[in-house]
Amino acid sequence: MAEVYLKKEERIEALVMIMVLTLMIYSIAERLIRKRMRETGETAPNQLKKPTQKPTFKWIAFLFMGVAEVTVWINGEMHLKIANLNDNLIKIIRLLGRDCEKYYGLEG
Repeated sequence: MAEVYLKKEERIEALVMIMVLTLMIYSIAERLIRKRMRETGETAPNQLKKPTQKPTFKWIAFLFMGVAEVTVWINGEMHLKIANLNDNLIKIIRLLGRDCEKYYGLEG
């Protein structure tokens, strides 16, 4: 375990609060993905490449590790593109809803 070099009690409390909020968001995202997979019958590959409707959010985050935002300049205009999205990742993004689709440029 990594050491934490915080001396003030307020900073320790703030770090704990950030960690709790992070775990809450993590849990909500996992629950939402599983719920939508159950409702739609969709699946995602697990670590053994078998379809599952109960992926952990840790695994989903691992699947997204290769995704990157790429900036391309064409004729002086900046274009942002998302690289390395595959069909499974697009399916997961769509399950997360329109805001997530918009963020990844999949709306429409």
